[in-house]
Amino acid sequence: MIFKWAMPKVFRIFAVINRYRMKSLIYNTLADKKKQGKKSFAVLVDPDKVNTSVLDELIELSVSAKVDYLLVGGSLVISNHLDACVQHIKQHCDIPVILFPGSPSQISRYADALLYLSLISGRNPELLIGQHVVSAPFVRQSELEIMPTGYIVIDGGAPTTVSYISNALPVPADKNEIAMCTAMAGEMLGMKLIYMDAGSGAKRPITESMIKAVADSIEVPLIIGGGILQPEKAYLNCKAGADVIVVGNAIEKNASLIKEMSDAIHSVPVKV
Repeated sequence: MIFKWAMPKVFRIFAVINRYRMKSLIYNTLADKKKQGKKSFAVLVDPDKVNTSVLDELIELSVSAKVDYLLVGGSLVISNHLDACVQHIKQHCDIPVILFPGSPSQISRYADALLYLSLISGRNPELLIGQHVVSAPFVRQSELEIMPTGYIVIDGGAPTTVSYISNALPVPADKNEIAMCTAMAGEMLGMKLIYMDAGSGAKRPITESMIKAVADSIEVPLIIGGGILQPEKAYLNCKAGADVIVVGNAIEKNASLIKEMSDAIHSVPVKV
C-alpha cells in the first residue's frame, strides 16, 4: 500500500525533472560543447534594423554557414516587430532563437530561450535585480528556457547605448583582473553564462588576454561580443577561451561575412 501511494508522487517528481531537462536543452548543449572544446557562432539580429527581405537573406546565409544560434534583441527595441521577427525566423529555419533583451519588455514566447541578463559589471541595482523583479511573472509565463547570464560591459573605446541607459561605467579595457573577478563573482552567485560585451560599434574589441584571464577563472560557458569585425579576431577569441562568439554590427554592414566568421570559429581545433 505504501508503494502504491508513493508511485503517483514519484511520477510527479520525474515529470518535473523531465520538464526541467526539456527547458534546459540549449544550455545543456552549450555546457556539453564547452566540455568538448567546441566553439559556437551566434548572429545577433536587431528587430529595429531588419525587414522581411533582410531577414530572409540573414536566415539563408546563416543556414548555409551552419550558424549555431540566432540572438534577437538590442539595447533599444523601439519597434513592435519582436514577435514577428522571431516567428519569421522560426518558420524558415531550425536554428535556435535566443532572446538578448535590453529591457523586460523584450520578451517573445515564440523564441526558444532567453538570456536573463544581470549587469554585474555595473552598480545600478535596477539592472542587477530591479527589472528582473518586474519581469519575473511574464518571463515565467512565457515558458522560455531561462539562462541566467552575468553581463559584463567592457570599454570598447566608444560610448554605448548600454552604458548610457544603465548609467554604469564599463570595465576598463586593460583591467583584466577586474573582469576576471567580476566573472568569478557572477559564477559563484549562480550565473549559468558569462557574457562579455564591448558594445555595438566598438572601436576596439575585447583583448585576447582579458578573454583568457576570464576563461581560465570560470567553468561556465563564456560569450564574447562587440567590435568583432574580422574572422581572424573571432578565431583568436576562441583560441583565448571564448565558447560563443556573437557578431551583429559587422554583419549588418556586410552579411556575406557570416560564412567567413562561421568557418573561422568552427575551425578552432578541439582540445583533446
